[in-house]
Amino acid sequence: MQSQHIILVGVSVYLIAMLCVGFYASRRTVSGDDFAVAGRSLPLWLSTATLMATWIGGGTILGAAGASYEGGYIATIADPFGAALCFFVVGLFFVRIFRRMRLITVIQFFEQKYGRYASLIAALAILSSCLGWASGLLVAFGIVLETLTGIRLEIGIMAGTVIVLAYTMMGGMWAVALTDFVQIGVIVVGLILLALLVWLDIPDKAALLAQLPEHSFRLIPVEHTPAVWMDYLRAWLIIAIGDVAGQTLMQRALSAKNERVAQNSFYLAGIGYLLIGLIPITLGLVAMVTMPGLSDTEQVIPLLAQQHLHPVAMAIFVGALLAAIMSSADSALLAASTVTVTNLLPWVDRQKWGTDISEQRRLKAFRIAIPILAVVATLVALKAQAVYDIIVNANTLILTAITGPFILGIWWRKSNRYGAQAAMLSGLLVWWLCWLLWPQGQGDLLGLAVSIIVMLVVSGITQKQCPPQPLRDIDGNVVAADNRLGVLF
Repeated sequence: MQSQHIILVGVSVYLIAMLCVGFYASRRTVSGDDFAVAGRSLPLWLSTATLMATWIGGGTILGAAGASYEGGYIATIADPFGAALCFFVVGLFFVRIFRRMRLITVIQFFEQKYGRYASLIAALAILSSCLGWASGLLVAFGIVLETLTGIRLEIGIMAGTVIVLAYTMMGGMWAVALTDFVQIGVIVVGLILLALLVWLDIPDKAALLAQLPEHSFRLIPVEHTPAVWMDYLRAWLIIAIGDVAGQTLMQRALSAKNERVAQNSFYLAGIGYLLIGLIPITLGLVAMVTMPGLSDTEQVIPLLAQQHLHPVAMAIFVGALLAAIMSSADSALLAASTVTVTNLLPWVDRQKWGTDISEQRRLKAFRIAIPILAVVATLVALKAQAVYDIIVNANTLILTAITGPFILGIWWRKSNRYGAQAAMLSGLLVWWLCWLLWPQGQGDLLGLAVSIIVMLVVSGITQKQCPPQPLRDIDGNVVAADNRLGVLF
């Protein structure tokens, strides 16, 4: 009981500190652009920190550790390995050209390049992904509090919603970026502290390594059947490729102060994310030996902390877990509200919510949208009560509907509106049919392949009927296509 009191006091102090940071950030947020993209002024250190903190969430620490406990490193290909790869892919191929377009959302690219109907499909897919991601993270928040303090899961989920909602509403991207900087420091300290103490408490390290299953550290499948390799390929692509069109990543690219800062922050974040992500999945392997037979493997990290940490150190570590979760959940809610206000409200009344809307009105709309979306995410979290699968599968609609048209729209000059619309609908249709008729198959991967093929074919045969549109910035000017690769020199 005394330990729980110490943890609760430490967590309370930490959460109050996050609210104070959010209040400070609110003083810098005076327009819609400040709220959505921090006035496009984040420096390298802050841009890198918010990228890392955004993705080091419940999926990485709780979900991936549980996956490693059950299946070794190869069970965690999607996260952290595929997720780290995504940073490099986005930094190399997409950041520079997207910065030049000076947009706020990925959906604006679809509207400018492919028309309003394509942008509506993209908006709904990204909104669903963001809300699914936020829901999984809120479940992770509840699991941590339930495991380490005895607070019921449902109460923990709702408490996490209230805290994240409060500071995100106050300061938008500025609040998210500044709290992310604090949170990534707490995360790194907490994970390293736990890893060191767990390692020091193991009396016979050689014996522990000998008890691990033979292929625990393997990153390539042992079996070479088509089904196994399809699963393996999906694990890499679901985040590494599926998230290149993700709003949370692109929103940070657009928030950096220039192209070079945006590009380099993705590379630094990719390296940092992989190094930090290796800690929880390695601890999952340790727990496989020291705590066999766990029924809920997503509690591996909290249970290790209970066994190896002093109550004061435990309070720090719980702060680290909550920091990881909140730093991702706030980004998901911010991205969802940005898409809602920027892209979906104009469908309700384009004259009322068009480009000429005042900055104060946009800012108010952002702050109204966030709590509504938070309620939706909370309801999903209370119903699902799982972490890793929710977060990974939240990318399904993005992968099948918009990833192909997004990549080809940036890099293939013949991509046109007819091809994109046909690709998006065919990808969704294939995924839906697989879900109904072949649930054990890789419907999302097949949907991606079909959408790319359909777009290449339809765009190719409709060049005269529907001439391709060049990439343009938010003012309608054609975007320069030179030096679009994010090379370091």
